[in-house]
Amino acid sequence: MKADRREIAEMPKENPETVRQYIWAQPAPARAVLKQVRAAIRKALPKADESISYHMPTYKIAGQPVLYFACWKAHYSLYPVTALVLETFAAELADYELKKSTLRLPLSASVPVKLLERIAKLRAKEMRESVKAAR
Repeated sequence: MKADRREIAEMPKENPETVRQYIWAQPAPARAVLKQVRAAIRKALPKADESISYHMPTYKIAGQPVLYFACWKAHYSLYPVTALVLETFAAELADYELKKSTLRLPLSASVPVKLLERIAKLRAKEMRESVKAAR
């Protein structure tokens, strides 16, 4: 696939400043997967602010982090997977590796786009409710 000029201008830096730079810094096979992950989250959270935090793509609503993702050698991870997310999507998450509050998905498998969208929406709802409860 041929990169457009904007993508070339966003080529990776050692410490990426944007999600686009983060994705471009990954090996070519991972980029397509991460673009799908990003698109799923952005579709589910269209008003979320997208940034880099803790050296990984971060999605925030009203300044509060909702989701992070990161690329690793053979998988990508989604954070945080809370008790509510685990309970709500237990059957769908059974085939994936879960450690602490991290969901690990293999780079070699198809991206579960609809599941990621539903997780993002649930995390946004969960975050909004926790902010209301803290007031």
